[in-house]
Amino acid sequence: MRLRTLLIWLAVVPTVAMGTQVTLTAQRLLEQSAQLRADVEAAERVGAPLYTLMVDMQAERTATASLWAGTAGSEGELRVRRAATDSAAAEFRVLADDPSRSFTEVTRQLDKLAAYRQRADTRSGAADSTLAYYSEVIGKVIQVYQQEFSHAEDAELAQASRPVVSMLQATEMVAREDTVLALAGPSGELGFVGYDQFVSSLGAQRYLHEALIVPHLTARDERFYERVVGSEDWQEKTRIENAVLSGHKDTVSGVKLPGEVSGWSSAHANFSVQMTTLNIDLARSVLTRGEAKAAELQAEVTWLIAGSGGGLLAVVVVVVFTTRSVLRRLHDLHERTVTVAERTLPDVVARLQRGQTVDPEALPAVSGDRDEVGRISDAFARAVAVSVDGHRRLAAERHGFGLFASGIASRTGNLVSRQLSLTEDLQDTFGHDEALLAQLMRSDQLTVGMRRQIENLLILAGGEVPDPHTEPMRVADLLREAAAEVEDFRRIERQALDETSVEPSAISQISHLLAELLDNATRFSPPKSKVVIRAELVADGLSVEIEDRGPRVTPERYEEMNGRLHQAPPYSVLAQNAHRLGLFVVGHLADQLGATVTLRRSVYGGTCAVVVLPAQLLLPSEGEAPHEPARREPALVAAVPAAVPAAASAAVPAAVPAPAEEPGSRAEPEHVPEPESEPEPVAHTSAGLPSRRTKTPRHAPATALATRPAPASAPTRPALPERVPQTHIADELRAPHAPESQVPQDTATPEEVADAWADYEQGTQTVEEELRRDQP
Repeated sequence: MRLRTLLIWLAVVPTVAMGTQVTLTAQRLLEQSAQLRADVEAAERVGAPLYTLMVDMQAERTATASLWAGTAGSEGELRVRRAATDSAAAEFRVLADDPSRSFTEVTRQLDKLAAYRQRADTRSGAADSTLAYYSEVIGKVIQVYQQEFSHAEDAELAQASRPVVSMLQATEMVAREDTVLALAGPSGELGFVGYDQFVSSLGAQRYLHEALIVPHLTARDERFYERVVGSEDWQEKTRIENAVLSGHKDTVSGVKLPGEVSGWSSAHANFSVQMTTLNIDLARSVLTRGEAKAAELQAEVTWLIAGSGGGLLAVVVVVVFTTRSVLRRLHDLHERTVTVAERTLPDVVARLQRGQTVDPEALPAVSGDRDEVGRISDAFARAVAVSVDGHRRLAAERHGFGLFASGIASRTGNLVSRQLSLTEDLQDTFGHDEALLAQLMRSDQLTVGMRRQIENLLILAGGEVPDPHTEPMRVADLLREAAAEVEDFRRIERQALDETSVEPSAISQISHLLAELLDNATRFSPPKSKVVIRAELVADGLSVEIEDRGPRVTPERYEEMNGRLHQAPPYSVLAQNAHRLGLFVVGHLADQLGATVTLRRSVYGGTCAVVVLPAQLLLPSEGEAPHEPARREPALVAAVPAAVPAAASAAVPAAVPAPAEEPGSRAEPEHVPEPESEPEPVAHTSAGLPSRRTKTPRHAPATALATRPAPASAPTRPALPERVPQTHIADELRAPHAPESQVPQDTATPEEVADAWADYEQGTQTVEEELRRDQP
């Protein structure tokens, strides 16, 4: 869609929206005005007859109660009241002809009037049920007032009409008191039900006056109300009510009223007229406000239409001129931008990639214009400048980093190659010296760490970890290989809970990933604590958990580290966190493998790293013989020289747990039988030391690597003299002496020692072979 069309729509849409809103608002205001006028008209036409009907029904109810109580002269009074009620009902029926309003409910109740009059004349049934009918009709009348004339859609009119309805309800409560007292008759006795009705009506009318009428009266109506409640008749009413409440006497059949109730009729006749006048004034004030509100709404609609029409016309004129000006300037900006984007910028980027300089005059410059189009032009010029600077820095960084990584890898590779060669020569020459052997093992382990750092550099530079493996590897062996890469490997406890194998092409990457996590766990946990690595099959593949006892980490820190692990960050972030290369290496390896690495808090307070390897990297172990050294047959012991266990045991007493405590044994199914062939032998160096991580093909004979002969050029060593116990002992020492306390022997088996040395030696040989291949 073109910008011209968008600008036109920008003018059309608000115009249509504003017109629609004005139309809807005007329609709503007109409907509200018409409703107010209809309510005012209905109130003027029906409200007065409806109120007259309510008053006449109240008077007939009182006369009916007097007749029921046997009061003298009540029959004549009842005939007069019935005639007045019939007249009011007939007038109401004629006027209440609108079926959409709630007048029909009152008309339906009036149809039952003749039946209840018959019950009153014959005194059939109870008086309470007959009087309750009158109360129900009066309640329907009050409900019509509340529904039809309360103006709930207008807050001001609703506030003004609230005391009108409340006054009608209060008048009804007083009329019910009058009916109850009339029901007492000449005897002045009431039943318990009648007395309860009197008390309820009294409490209701006092609450209505105090809470719902007085607070909402206008100043004029409040002055009139005060005159009514301050009159002698109202005070007499209050005294009689209080006397009934406090001066009544309970009898066997009901309640005996005090003598003060005799003055109720005259007082009620006087103050009820005043209350009727107040009700009429309140209703008329509401009607007056409704009429004024309707006229005000009509005037508001007129002003709304006129103002909106003028505003819409002004908007259209302004949009037309603005659109033409903006389109002209944007066209010029478009031409300049296309020229820079299609010609200038590609040429600049190409020159930067070739290492050539760029002429600043060829780039767009900031003009400093203050208007919007000028700011857009300046913003584009700044964006071009930033882009050019970014490409310049990126080219320099790529070139520099490539040279840096290449130089560091080459030099460090040479050093590692020489170190490994020297370590192997020293092991061959001085392997019989236990103290020196321990130092050589330490040197070998540090060299392995150097190799891993070189691999880290290759990974961060965009390369891949060299992978010499050609056959699948069991998970238990993979965990052992990863643990051997860690300097403090003695603290690592391995548990392979399921039997499976890993694809050869991913073994080195997975081993490096796990080694980085294990190295981090051992470094940041107490020196004497264990680090547990556990592997088991899950629905998504293979889950490897590494749990340490390190310091507490905040949830925010976990979230930050997991963000780097789940999505490998760019090298600009790496430059800002050069001291945290482990997370970047793990993140890149996980991205290459399609694995997920998540760090969370462990139940021991440390950190638990959960690695989930995809199922595509796994292969089922089809009845493979276990490769754990702790499971080998005792026949393997004969293949280890006698001098090696003592030296190795002293240096690495905790390299591998004892056979009974090997966690990886749980991964071995109970139904898999022991292999019939000879156990896998341990390869040795020329000095008789076990070799590290020597790979033997599955189809090779078991005895193929039983021993590793020394090179032909190596000099033959003379046999060491054998020492016969107690041959040269002094005579003083031959006498019997107290037995010495037995020193506990090291529980490490030759198989475990062989396993530890195999881990070390294989890593050394692997790196040495790789570096030799890389050398020219």
